[in-house]
Amino acid sequence: MKKIIIFLFILSSILAKDYERKAGILMHISSLPSNYGIGTLGAEAYHFVDFLVNAKQKVWEILPIGPTVYGDSPYQSFSTFAGNPYFIDLDVLIQEGLLTEGEVRGLYWGDKDPTTIDYAILFNQRFEVLYKAYQRFKPMNEFYYFINTNKEWVEDYALFMALKRHFEYKPWTEWPEGLKLHREEDLKPYRIRLQYEIRLFLFLEFKFQEQLKRLRDHAYFKNIQIIGEVPFYPPLDSADVWANQDLFQIDKNGNLLAKAGAPPDSFNAEGQIWGNPLYNWQKMKETGYQWWMKRLLVASQRFGIVRIDHFIGLESYWSIPPEETDARNGKWVKGPGKDFIDEIHKRLGFVEFIAGDLGYLSSEVKDLLEYSRFTDSKVLQYAFDSREPEDYMPHTYQPDSICYTGMHDHNTLDGWQKELAYEDRKRAEEYLGLNKGEDLVWPMIREGLASVSKIFIAQMQDYLHLDERARMNKPGTSGGNNWKWRVRREQINNDLAWRMQEMTELYGRYELPSFK
Repeated sequence: MKKIIIFLFILSSILAKDYERKAGILMHISSLPSNYGIGTLGAEAYHFVDFLVNAKQKVWEILPIGPTVYGDSPYQSFSTFAGNPYFIDLDVLIQEGLLTEGEVRGLYWGDKDPTTIDYAILFNQRFEVLYKAYQRFKPMNEFYYFINTNKEWVEDYALFMALKRHFEYKPWTEWPEGLKLHREEDLKPYRIRLQYEIRLFLFLEFKFQEQLKRLRDHAYFKNIQIIGEVPFYPPLDSADVWANQDLFQIDKNGNLLAKAGAPPDSFNAEGQIWGNPLYNWQKMKETGYQWWMKRLLVASQRFGIVRIDHFIGLESYWSIPPEETDARNGKWVKGPGKDFIDEIHKRLGFVEFIAGDLGYLSSEVKDLLEYSRFTDSKVLQYAFDSREPEDYMPHTYQPDSICYTGMHDHNTLDGWQKELAYEDRKRAEEYLGLNKGEDLVWPMIREGLASVSKIFIAQMQDYLHLDERARMNKPGTSGGNNWKWRVRREQINNDLAWRMQEMTELYGRYELPSFK
């Protein structure tokens, strides 16, 4: 019966998406409370879903879920298909008899400060614990079914990670020649030699996907849609690039022929160098964009709605010479455009996509967005930034859009209002009908809720009125507090749920779908 209810909810969501006003929260899995140093797919995630239900929210947006590389950014992952083993809930493994309480609960996970994440402790300790669970795991039919249905990517990923551990986490570009070039005759001996390690990563991926599916089904059963995100570029040192080298702008030695980044903008006056390899779009086209279509299909199977980060890159992308240290010396190069969009509609027309953007919308990007029929993104913080176009003023929004207070790269609303230039703050106060010096946080949330956008999403930090110390990421920087913020258990409470519920109902964002 539960499966039937979930199916009907998914179907009704698809049919009603043009008619229903919704509200939701942006908060990554890592930001959930837990006893083990980082948020997981366990009990606290279920409690958060129940909190959203009480608050009359219908959407939970998370960041990319891949296994993070150096810098711990969810946008830099060893695989754009795989899941982050840190998110595997240890209490669930205890319940399944794969771990004992003593093996888990007596360890220090960096919880002296429950509002942050100590990634060094996780890296050094988490895999040791998960390895113990793996040693007790007895494969069953579901495990083999998972491998067979995902073999297009999961076998390469597991082999890649086993080789990473074998070569002490050196990048694949420093591996022996045959392995570096992904030659099967050279890989075959290692498939045998490292089979136990390979099976470890298959086990971890199986457990991650198993726990994610249970959480997703619980959310669907409670009428909560999860928005998952697909990062635009994988990093060079990833299973994606290693196993598909011809699809990227790299030479036979794995050296970048050009690198990804962003031109100067309101985030960074000097632009940004991300360092990811750019796509070989011509080769992608020759394959029918097969790799891209597969990753979008996998994302659609995991989440109710899929957000494609950096949508602008489909129209034009910022290409920086490989030796260049100044992002300003890059150039715009045309992306696949409508041809790529046509392939999505042909293969994945049933999926609801959100187009992420950089805050700069050229006429060409606007045309492609309209052609795609993807849900447009609007960020309230841009509305009162004199450096941004008028497109972000709330009165210009269209119903088929999603309105955010801010994204993961933005400051919290409280931090943002402290940084506002005098004229920009004055503009915000006038637009919101406030007196000089009044707090902007709740009025901004109200403005988003009142907008015509079919979905309004606020960062959890904004509903909690947290300052810049709770910012998730500051673009162009590394280390520091990036990707570390966590919410405290006591902050997810009934008082907050009640206030959110009142405002959500006031602005008509909790109505049952109406069908015409």
